[in-house]
Amino acid sequence: DEVLDMASGTDPDRSMDKTLGGRTMADLAERPEYEDMQLTAPGHTRAYIKIQDGCNQFCTYCIIPFARGRIRSRRPEEICREIRALAAGGIREVVLTGIHISSYGLEWGVQGPVRFDPVRAGGHLLDLIRKISVIPGIERIRLGSLEPRIMTEEFVRGIAAVPGLCPHFHLSLQSGCDAVLKRMNRHYTAAEFRGYMERLRRHIDRPALTTDVIVGFPGETEEEFEQTRAFLEQVDFYEIHVFKYSVRKGTIAARMKGQLTDAVKSARSDVLLEMTDRQARAYRDGFTGCREELLLEEPVTIGGQTWFTGHTARYVRGAVLCDGRPGIQSGALVRGRFTGQRLEGDLRVLEIEDSVSKAK
Repeated sequence: DEVLDMASGTDPDRSMDKTLGGRTMADLAERPEYEDMQLTAPGHTRAYIKIQDGCNQFCTYCIIPFARGRIRSRRPEEICREIRALAAGGIREVVLTGIHISSYGLEWGVQGPVRFDPVRAGGHLLDLIRKISVIPGIERIRLGSLEPRIMTEEFVRGIAAVPGLCPHFHLSLQSGCDAVLKRMNRHYTAAEFRGYMERLRRHIDRPALTTDVIVGFPGETEEEFEQTRAFLEQVDFYEIHVFKYSVRKGTIAARMKGQLTDAVKSARSDVLLEMTDRQARAYRDGFTGCREELLLEEPVTIGGQTWFTGHTARYVRGAVLCDGRPGIQSGALVRGRFTGQRLEGDLRVLEIEDSVSKAK
């Protein structure tokens, strides 16, 4: 029967299940070694480097721990070997990604269940960042989504001192209401989250702080949504990624009472989308007249003129005019000032003041 494609055994002495085709499938409750895969030719100026997989957090709305299994991390030497090869091929920025990169290395040397420890986790991740920062050719290191609790004083001081680490941090909030956070099984309060943001702003100049928020979580009242809206207004993120809650079969949240209508979710989403558009525009406008460095990515034609677009370390999108200046190409680093002119959308004009740092 082709509809049946897998049979799961119950033998306690086996850590692998057999598929009908005779192949094996790892037990996701186990902690297998990370399967090393090397990226050699991404074809861009920025490379995404997966440093870990799996998640042990079990948020009530999320199926990932069941679908992707427990945390498992790549060894630093494997990661650095991949990045050295990419740098030799012209990559200048790497983005460290994974399902829950704040758990990087937590399973090493641990027997039994692995619980989140911000001090140990921060130590492992900071050590990896420092190793990458000295690889020749790598100008920027950008971090993927982070667990808010990793932002200890020691970790923030450490990353602030790493040359080339982009001051761009995505910390998933999900809700600004403590009651909703508790139903989500998020392990912090809104006040604690605010403290992490204040710590980053205390040690790092104008960090680009972005986040995720879920609206319409089961049981979310108007008062609870208003707490989230007010919190987001006060914290003032660079960008908020707004998601309307959607049911995931097999999760605790899918069985919760108080499932909200699509109309309510959409209305709440619209409120936050208007807010993030306004806050993002204000953050970007704050760099008018400031000296910034742009990593060029691709050319675009606007109004009959050719521009080369790219991003700053804080992920502000900019463009330089292709005026015959040598070295204006993908992978080049250019330095100048934002003029305040906007070409389209969030694309801002950077006027070059220094010589171009050419791509390899």
